Formats: sequence, C-alpha cells, structure tokens
Amino acid sequence: MENMILKHMDVVRGITLSILEKTAEEAADITPKGFNNNIRWNLGHIAFIQEKLVFGLAGEPMQTPESYESFFGAGTKPADWTEAAPSLEEIAKVLKDQAHRIKEFMPQQFDKQLITPFTNKAGINFTTVGETVLFSFYHEAMHVETIKQIGKAAAAQ
Repeated sequence: MENMILKHMDVVRGITLSILEKTAEEAADITPKGFNNNIRWNLGHIAFIQEKLVFGLAGEPMQTPESYESFFGAGTKPADWTEAAPSLEEIAKVLKDQAHRIKEFMPQQFDKQLITPFTNKAGINFTTVGETVLFSFYHEAMHVETIKQIGKAAAAQ
C-alpha cells in the first residue's frame, strides 16, 4: 500500500510540475480580479504546506527555505510581499527535492503518531503522519485547480 501511495504522490506532483513548467515568470505574478493570490503563491504554498504536513508535524526538520513561511504560509498574499519572491525555477527545485525526501522518509512512517494532534482550518483532525500525507495530496490538487482558474481569469482580463 505504501508504494501505491507514493506512486500517487508522483502523479500529483507531476501534474503540479507540468503546470509550473508551462508558466512564464510574468504570468506567475498576475493576481486576477476576484483572487487574493497568484500562480507563484499557489506553487510556493503547495511546497510550504506539504513540508509542514509531512515533516513539520512529525517533528522532523523542515527543509524549505525559511522565507517560504512568510511568502507562502496560510494567510499570506503577494500584495503583502516586501521583497522579491522565489523564482519559478527555485520553487520547482524545492518541489522536486521535497518529493524525493518524502519517498525516503515515508516508508514505515504512515502509522507514526504526530507529536501533537493537528486540526486544520477546516476542522479536520490528524493524528498520524499518514493522515497528513494523504491530506497533502488533496491540498495540492485544490491549489492546482486554483492555478488553472487564475490562468483562465488572467487570460480573460
């Protein structure tokens, strides 16, 4: 089962990276009317939140750059940025490296108890590493859909 879950992660991350690779730097920073964030924010947010869900809540060191929390953490938005955000190339590298680290970390970790049970903004409770990992796929897919909607809205403006 673990192998199947990690293969699914590859599929989800592959979709995310495919969209990233097709996105121009300039297009990544357009925040269309009706949206709080842009494509760059959503891609960085995917990386930061998956890092937190998989590693941070398990008590493992988080390896995303420190700036990712202030750029891409929950509640942040590009309108509040006071310095240049990471390039798409850097975000792609973080996403790729992260997937490799998850594959190395996860075997035999799915049933590991979180240091402290975690409840997300939607009120969903997590007690194991496996629960947070599986939720991270859903979270990533939600933001991929948002990226697609931002792209359509930006093209229509």
